[in-house]
Formats: sequence, C-alpha cells, structure tokens
Amino acid sequence: MKRSKAITVSVLILGFAIGVLAEERAPLKLLQSTPLPQLHDGDFDHLTPDVEGNRLFVTAEENSKVLIFDLKTNKLIHTIDDVKAPHSMLYRADLKKLFVVDSDLGEVKIYETESYKPAGSIKVREGADASGYDPSSKLFYVVNGGKDAKLPNAYISVIDVATGTTEADIKIDSNDVEGVVFEKSGPRMFVNVRGKNAVEVYDRKSRALIATWSVAEAGKNPTSIAFDENAHRLFLGTRVPGKLVVLDSDSGKIVTNYPAAAMVDDMAYDGSGKRIYFAGTEFLDVFHEQDADHYNRIGHIPTSFRAKTGVLVPELKRYYLAVPHHEKQTAELRVYEVLP
Repeated sequence: MKRSKAITVSVLILGFAIGVLAEERAPLKLLQSTPLPQLHDGDFDHLTPDVEGNRLFVTAEENSKVLIFDLKTNKLIHTIDDVKAPHSMLYRADLKKLFVVDSDLGEVKIYETESYKPAGSIKVREGADASGYDPSSKLFYVVNGGKDAKLPNAYISVIDVATGTTEADIKIDSNDVEGVVFEKSGPRMFVNVRGKNAVEVYDRKSRALIATWSVAEAGKNPTSIAFDENAHRLFLGTRVPGKLVVLDSDSGKIVTNYPAAAMVDDMAYDGSGKRIYFAGTEFLDVFHEQDADHYNRIGHIPTSFRAKTGVLVPELKRYYLAVPHHEKQTAELRVYEVLP
C-alpha cells in the first residue's frame, strides 16, 4: 500500500510538472485587451493589418462598423459606421485606400485611409463575404452571391481595384463558398467550397476549373483555408466536426487530419515558425509542423464564445483576436505575443 501510494504521488507530481512545463511553453502570451463596451452581441469577421502605418482594420460585422486600431498602443482610433454587414477587406498602401466587402449592400466600399472618407464603391452581388488578393496581378477576388443572396450559385468576382472595374465573374457550382488562396509559383487558385465539402482548383489565367478534391471523409463544412506552398500542403478547417485537415496541394490527397477547435472561422499559416493558428469558438489552437505529413497541437488556448476571427502579424510577432460581446463578456480586441 505504501509503495502504491508513493507511486501515485510520484505520478501526480510528474503530471503537474509536465502541465507547468507545457504552460510555460505556450506558443502565445496575452499582452493586452482593449475593451469595446460600445458593441452589442454579434460576430466580428476579418482583421487586416497595415504594418507600416501602425494600424489594424477590424470588421465588426453584426455591429455594422469597421474599427481602426493603433498597432503601437492597441487603442481604437477611428470607427467607420456607414457600412451594413462588413466582412473581408483589402488594404492597398500604394493607393492609400481600404476596400471593404459588404455582404448586405452587395458592394466593395472604398475609403481613403488618411481621412477615412468614402471614395466610391464597386458593385457585386449580395452575400459578398470572403476575398483574396493576388499581388502578382493586383487583382481582388471577391466571393459573392450564393445562399446569403438567395441565389443557386456563388460567384467569384475578379476586380481591378485601381480602376474599380470587374474583369470577370467565375461561376461556382455551389451556393456556399468560404475562401480562396493562391499559389505564387503558378496560376492555380484554391477555392474552399463548403457546399460541396471540397476544394476546387481554378486556373487564374483561363479561369477554368481544373480539379475538385473532396474532404468529406475527414470532415464537413470546411470554413477556413491556408497554404504552405513550399511543402505543397493545403490546410482546411472543418466544423463538422472541428478538425484541421491537411491535403497534398499537387494531388488533392488527404494527408492527415487532427481534432481542433469548434466553429473555426480564421486560420493562418506562418512559414517562418512552421505554425498554424486555428481560431474557433472558446479556443485558439496552435499546431506545429514537424514535417509535411505530421503536425502537433502545441497550444489549446481558452478564449471566449465565438471569438473565432483573428489575424497573425508575423512582422510584429503578434496575434490579434476579436472577441464579441456575450452575456458578461465585453467585446474586446486581444493582443497575444508569439513566443518561440
């Protein structure tokens, strides 16, 4: 009995020590929270940094606002409130303009970023949500239409924001599309088609569909997407159940998958740190890439209800998380330091 008790105590001590060590090695450290008591219940959507200008743009989707923070102080410095349901954004430093995708208005609204005054808009369909910017062609790809517009198909509008013109509309054979990423070494665009539980691959030059890769066997409702081009790996975040799904970006084969935070909305891949940041409700997961086929979850960080949108800013070694108002939780912007 004595020996058994001694072993039990030793195991408990060892477990505690491992827990402390894991906590000490957490990949993120909370530095600051900026309360936003003026916001009511409702989701945020995307966050976009302007590192040179020391600004962070945040869409408070259900509060009908775009919030601008100072990246040095993390204080709120301006609010744009002539939007209805702002989702994703593009900041063009060369044009000194911010482009805000508004779902309910069916527009890409344009703002001068010195005065924050409106500078026009580009018409798309209602339901406009996710977007992606291709720096090689300087074209902005905006997902619109689909189920939120009560249309049978979603579209990806290819927009030249410098001229305010739409070059093409790529029709998607689904009414639910969630995100796009681009390869730099070739013309492919990977489209997260949630309505098919699949990734569709398009040629950006011909705008033709090249391939469709199902992920349904690993998870359904893929909602976020990221890309490690060097390792030829696509990362998808699914909601049913919450998983990180890894695909070979050449063949579309599912390489592996791991349990992850529920209700994911944002995911980022950091090539320098070989990490994936996976934002879901109540938890922010961080995975480390051992090699192209193996990933470890090194952080399962408690956050808040529906705090599922964030952005990694590698230049500042910071991760910013938008936390919505819910019950006793005040809306806030949380700032984490990325630890080695």
